[in-house]
Amino acid sequence: MLIEMAAGRASVGGKRHVWEAELSGLYCDKRSGFRRDSWDTQMKYSWFAALVLSTVQMANAAAPPNVVYLIADDQAWPDFGFMGNARVHTPHLDQLASLSARFTHGYVPSSVCRPSLMTLLTGLYPHQHGVHFNHGPPGNAGYNRMTSEEVYLQTRQREFRLIGKQKTLPAILRQESGYRCFQTGKFWEGHWRNGGFTEGMTLFQAPPRSQTFGGTRKLANGVTVAHGNGDLGLQIGRNSMQPIFRFIDDCEAAGTPWFVWYAPYLPHQPHDSPQRFYDLAQRRPDIQKHEVPYFASIAQFDDTVGQLVQHVRQHGKINNTVFVFVSDNGWRPSVTPQRNRPQEFAHTKRSKRAPFDDGLRTPILIRWDGVIQPATHMTPISSIDLMPTLLSIAKIPRARWPRLPGVDLLPVCRGQDELTSDRPIFGAIYPGDASRLGNPSADVAYRWVRQANMKLIEPHHRADGSQPWGNYLQSTALYDIAADPFEERDLSKSADYQSVVRGLRKRLDQWWNPSQR
Repeated sequence: MLIEMAAGRASVGGKRHVWEAELSGLYCDKRSGFRRDSWDTQMKYSWFAALVLSTVQMANAAAPPNVVYLIADDQAWPDFGFMGNARVHTPHLDQLASLSARFTHGYVPSSVCRPSLMTLLTGLYPHQHGVHFNHGPPGNAGYNRMTSEEVYLQTRQREFRLIGKQKTLPAILRQESGYRCFQTGKFWEGHWRNGGFTEGMTLFQAPPRSQTFGGTRKLANGVTVAHGNGDLGLQIGRNSMQPIFRFIDDCEAAGTPWFVWYAPYLPHQPHDSPQRFYDLAQRRPDIQKHEVPYFASIAQFDDTVGQLVQHVRQHGKINNTVFVFVSDNGWRPSVTPQRNRPQEFAHTKRSKRAPFDDGLRTPILIRWDGVIQPATHMTPISSIDLMPTLLSIAKIPRARWPRLPGVDLLPVCRGQDELTSDRPIFGAIYPGDASRLGNPSADVAYRWVRQANMKLIEPHHRADGSQPWGNYLQSTALYDIAADPFEERDLSKSADYQSVVRGLRKRLDQWWNPSQR
């Protein structure tokens, strides 16, 4: 039972009681610093004060911590101050990193948002949860060509059935530990209830026209519908943080553990941040014109992270709140302007959507003051590891977990264990549009594996013999990430590395072989 002491009040099970006599009826003399009561009176109350303090400590030890999931949208792994990039303005993320277990070689299994976010929700690889695409059949262009809102909604609803087959992180937190779970920002799976949240912002409805920003699309007849990637939830961070603040305030007033899914549409395009963030991005002469809009959006995202951490601090719950940071995928600006937004720039071919680290790699931060040891870990990990880690943090018995491929990182974060340096990290790349729902074998374009410093990428040619989707690679590629972090030197044809290629191919097939359905 949670008991909170403050100014002579106790909160027991959420009910507040005013004590007739404060524990410190034994008050302090400000001049001497010593209480002006008798020794007998002090002894009379000291045992009671100790009992209350002990009860508070035991209650806090038993209560699961609050959880904040901080998810950047389209931010590449080098673009943080704490990752050594002095050109970006990320003071709040840098502060978070200084207090966190820092995994500098984190990976997401897919370099596009929807599959990656679904992995964070389920702890599964895209070929396991089935959402290996951004857009299901008939694809993004096919949705735009529709003229019936009813048909559009029905077609989208077929996609949402995939998440209904899985046990999601918020659903387990709610069912097993009584968390209230709030969805904000990007969420592709329809109404927030589909993800197991207790409340949220995404309704799978086109936001009112009065809203300055929202995830919408126009059908061929001009009808505006929900785009499918977050609708009203995409307001968070860009327009306001108040919905999250009100949620936290309400949970704290009720004494309920809470989980916040903060996945703002930042630093994702449109890069239309307020001028003050552009000013920050333009402050250095070594920042190029094509980088400014992206860096401004990074600064805006960082600012919202600072606001959120500060709000938790104001409640006095910073020590009982776990902060987890990850980027859903990478994104690097090219020098090519966007066709429809010439003031912005397209992403480089080897970042978002691609099988390279500029799209797949992300720093992962886990902060829990007083429990997790701040340290840098360079052994590769995957975002599939975050769900088992959070279930462990929430003190949910393993017998109640679904079957998960990831590992619990909490012992590593506490300094009680070390990661195995040769553990392989896997993933796969697919077209943004799926040919069939729940059938990733039909669409897989590349598989990849990193083990220690070596990374292998294996392309999959199409059934008709044409080049793999995206034309990123035509044949197997091998890179030494430690010596070549931007994957510029392919070692796959070198005689010295043939045994490495064979070994990593075997690892890939042991993980998932699409030809064996």
